Order: sequence, then C-alpha cells, then structure tokens
Amino acid sequence: MASKTSAEVIIDGKVYTLAGYASEEYLQKIASYLNGKIAEFGKNEGYIKLNTDYRNTLMQINIADDYFHARKESEDLREEIQQKEKDLYDVKHELVTSQMKLDSTEKKLRQAEKDLDESAKKIIRLETEMKTREEDKRSRG
Repeated sequence: MASKTSAEVIIDGKVYTLAGYASEEYLQKIASYLNGKIAEFGKNEGYIKLNTDYRNTLMQINIADDYFHARKESEDLREEIQQKEKDLYDVKHELVTSQMKLDSTEKKLRQAEKDLDESAKKIIRLETEMKTREEDKRSRG
C-alpha cells in the first residue's frame, strides 16, 4: 500500500493541509482545480452577492457537473475503445481469412502453372511425333 502523504496547499487564499495516499503533486493539482473554479465563479457579480451557503452549494453543483461530464466522457471513450478493439479483431480476422485464401490461390496457381508446363511439354512432344510421322509418310510415299 502507498504511504500516506500530506501537502500544504492554498485554496481561496487560505492554507490547508491535505493528506491522503496520493502524491503531493496530485494534492496540489486538486487545490489548483478548486482555485480555478473559485476564480471562474468570482468573475460573476451575481455569485459574489450570494451568501456563503449558496455560493458553496453552487460550487458543489458545478464540481459535480464537471465530474459527471468527465465520467460520461470516460464511458464514451471506453465504449469507443471497445468498438475499435472489436473492429481491429474483425480486420485481423479478415486479414487471416484473406491470407488463407491467398495461400490457397497461390497453391492453385502453382499447380496450374505446373499443369500448363506439362501440357506445353505434351503439345511439343505430340507435335514432334506428328512431324516425325509426316516425315516418315513422305519418305515412304
């Protein structure tokens, strides 16, 4: 198990000590995120005029919204990855099938070339025999 770490962070101008099993860098990143949200909301005059409870609740709702959007995006990316993995599997399967067909076709081609070569030799042999017979007939006749 990772060791517990703590880090002093500044959130909204106040120093806090955050502790947990995450790295100090990660804890600083959380503080930075919160400071960014506070700064973003602080630009809105309506937000500044709200009482502390409303501001905190609005901030919590906004952070929860960010969380659910990130979670949805993560789920969408997982689904996309799964679909791409399925597509990749299908392409690999298609490649293997095509390679097997190619191997079979090449084997048939080699056999056809061999048969063609044998046929060409047979034709030459038969033509030679035919010429020999014709010559024999002429010489006899």
